[in-house]
Amino acid sequence: MRTIDEYRHLVGDKVISEIIRLAKNLYGLRVLHINSTYYGGGVAEMLYSLIPLLNDVGIAADWRILRGTPEFFTITKKFHNAVQGDELNLTDVKKSLYLQNNQDFASYCKIDAECVIIHDPQPLPLIRFYKRRQPWIWRCHVDLSHPNPQLWEYLKGFILRYDHVVVSDVQYWKEDLPLPHSIIHPVIDPLSSKNKDIPKSLIAKTLKKHGVPTDKPIITQISRFDKWKDPANVIEMYKLVKEHVDCRLVLCGSMASDDPEGIMMYEKIHKLANNHLASKDIILITAEDNILVNALQRVSAVVIQKSIREGFGLTVTEALWKETPVLASNVGGIPLQMVDGETGYLIDPYDTKTGAERIVSLLQHPDEAKRMGTAGKELVRKKFLITRHLYDDLKLLSDLIT
Repeated sequence: MRTIDEYRHLVGDKVISEIIRLAKNLYGLRVLHINSTYYGGGVAEMLYSLIPLLNDVGIAADWRILRGTPEFFTITKKFHNAVQGDELNLTDVKKSLYLQNNQDFASYCKIDAECVIIHDPQPLPLIRFYKRRQPWIWRCHVDLSHPNPQLWEYLKGFILRYDHVVVSDVQYWKEDLPLPHSIIHPVIDPLSSKNKDIPKSLIAKTLKKHGVPTDKPIITQISRFDKWKDPANVIEMYKLVKEHVDCRLVLCGSMASDDPEGIMMYEKIHKLANNHLASKDIILITAEDNILVNALQRVSAVVIQKSIREGFGLTVTEALWKETPVLASNVGGIPLQMVDGETGYLIDPYDTKTGAERIVSLLQHPDEAKRMGTAGKELVRKKFLITRHLYDDLKLLSDLIT
C-alpha cells in the first residue's frame, strides 16, 4: 500500500503537513465509496489510489463495486449519454430495471460506515433502500451542464435524498438542486504505473509488444471508444495532418465493464480506419495496460483529446505530467487543465481543420512543443495530483462530520 510520505519529493512538506493535520481530527472514521466498475475510466483509477492514502492517514476507507446485469449497464450507458445531453426514451421498463438492480445490490451490500460516497448515476438510487443515519454524498464525474430534461427530473428525485453533492467543475452545478455542494477537480496519481517514470527500455519493449513502431512521429488519443470522444473525427483530423507530416496515429482505449457500447464503437472505428488511405499508419488498441498508456503518452509527439463532451478528461493531465503537449477540445473540464498556447492548444471540438493545423505546428516546431510540455508538467504538479484530492476529501469530511 502506498503511503503519503512517498509524495513528499513531488509536493513538498507543507502539503503533507496540511493533510496529516486535517486527518488527525477524523482518525478511524469509516467511509465507504461505491461505484460501478473497478477498471476502465478515471473514477476507478482515482479510487484505486485514493482509498489506500485515506487509510494511510487514519481514515477507515472501503470501496465496493455495484454489481449489475448486462441490461442494467445498457440502460445506465444510455443514462450516461443523456446526462450529457443525448436523447432518451425514458420508459417505465428502464426505470424499473434501474431501480431493481440497485435494490438487489442493497439486499446484500451491508453498509457499516459513518459516511457513504456514491459515484455517478449507476448507484445513485441506492440511497432509497437504506435506513441511513450517516451523511451520504453523491459524487458526479460527468458533464451536467446540459442534461436531458426528462432524465434530469427523474434522477433529481434520488439526488434530493443526499446530504451533499460534489461535481468536477462549477459549470456542472445545477441551480435547481437545493443542496450543499462542493467543487473537487479530478486528479492523477504520479506514482501509479500509468504515470510514474519508466525506463526507455520498458517503453520500447511495451510498444513493440503492442505493435507500435516508432519510426515516425506519433500522435495519440487515449480514451474509451465512445462517441463523446469523437474518434471518427480524430481520424479525419489525422488525414489532414498526414498531408503535411508523415506520422502515425494511435487510438488506444480499454473496454470498461460498465460500457456495453464500447465494442460497437470500436468496430465502427476499425472499419473507418481500414478504409483510410493511410490505414497502415492508424493503430487501434483495446487493452487494459497502464504501462502501455504510460509509454504512449511519453513517446508521442502530441496527445489529442478531441471530446465533444467531457466531465474532466484526465488523459490530458496524464499527458501533461509526462511533458507532452496536448491538443484538446475546449469543453468540460479540459480548459481547467490547460493554458491555450502555453501547455498545448485548445480548439472548438468541431473545428477539425484548426486542430490539424495546430498538430502540424507542434510536429514541425519540436522546441516549442518541448517548452509547452515543461509548462504543462508544472501546472499539473501544482493543481492536479492525488494529494490535492486527498486534502479536498478530508476537508469535506471534516465539514460534514465534525
